[in-house]
Amino acid sequence: MFAVIKTGGKQYRVAANDVLKIGKLVAEAGDVVEFGEVLAVGEGENATIGAPFVEGAVVTAEVVVQGRARTVIAFKKRRRQNSRRTRGHRQHETTIRISEILTGGAKPAKKAAAKPEATATAEVAEKPAKKAAPKKAAAAAETE
Repeated sequence: MFAVIKTGGKQYRVAANDVLKIGKLVAEAGDVVEFGEVLAVGEGENATIGAPFVEGAVVTAEVVVQGRARTVIAFKKRRRQNSRRTRGHRQHETTIRISEILTGGAKPAKKAAAKPEATATAEVAEKPAKKAAPKKAAAAAETE
């Protein structure tokens, strides 16, 4: 089964377990994101094409990593003028893995990817806070 989704002004043809790089999404690695703008969904000749979107179709994906693309070099030169400018640009991008393609208003399966809060608080409890000695009291004790 495949779907055509729209995100970041671009369209992507995806299937389950596909890994693709798209424009930056506001999500952390391991988060599950949903794409509601599904333009087409189906299998072979039994494809449903939306006008503009397919009703009740949702594509869910897991964010694999947030990163940046390869450097694109912009080089400007004016001949015989000894004038050159080199500039690089790296676009932010998100790598996702397609989990499910759902139709007919089906709800996505929830993954238990939540981090336990007990480990985060235990790390804080292990480090005792250092207290700085009051400098004014120490200086006053020395002068007396």
